[in-house]
Amino acid sequence: MVDAGHAAAPQYVAIITDGNGRWAQQRGLPVNDGHAAGADTVKARLRDAAEWGVKELTVYSFSTENWSRSAEEVTGLMRMFSQRLQTETPELKAEGVRMRFIGRRERIMPALLDQMDWAEQETAEGDRITLFIAFNYGGRAEIVDAARRFQDGTEEDFARLLYAPEMHDPQLVIRTSGEQRLSNYLLWQSAYSELVFADELWPDFDRAAFRRCLDTYGERERRFGGR
Repeated sequence: MVDAGHAAAPQYVAIITDGNGRWAQQRGLPVNDGHAAGADTVKARLRDAAEWGVKELTVYSFSTENWSRSAEEVTGLMRMFSQRLQTETPELKAEGVRMRFIGRRERIMPALLDQMDWAEQETAEGDRITLFIAFNYGGRAEIVDAARRFQDGTEEDFARLLYAPEMHDPQLVIRTSGEQRLSNYLLWQSAYSELVFADELWPDFDRAAFRRCLDTYGERERRFGGR
């Protein structure tokens, strides 16, 4: 049971990291330069989150709908993701970060799947913060995949069939770039999440902007259907 009342600092935070493409376009850069800048921002905000006591940070890295983008952009994203896993996994392991990937595994190259499995195994003992990376992820797809295996039972039984049953429901969902929608993100888990929308494009979402979002959450009153 969750106690109603003013929210303390959130321990479970999810972010829709939106705006990489527009950030690049504003600067006359290729879109994948925006994704690279966005990946740098993920690492920086992950470190902030760990410093501020967040225990789980979930980031929307690549959605099931993103396959509709140009082949050049998708290929560049996959290449960058692979390179980042290779170079940054040891670094994150040393910082006590546990990495966990959520999403469908089909359509992902076998070599990249192997890297994802390796990164999870390498960081499995991390106990400072868990970084959930939503990759080839869709909220509806997750619910459909769980429903295929669900026989009968309670909401708790159903939740155990989601991609990461150990994940806590996010207390706070942040979306950057000024857009105000969930875009098929953590639909089951966000049923009672507080939503905060930030105007900054994701690569511009700095430490101060992140702090403002966490402080906004702290000003909310969470009643969970009560009065």
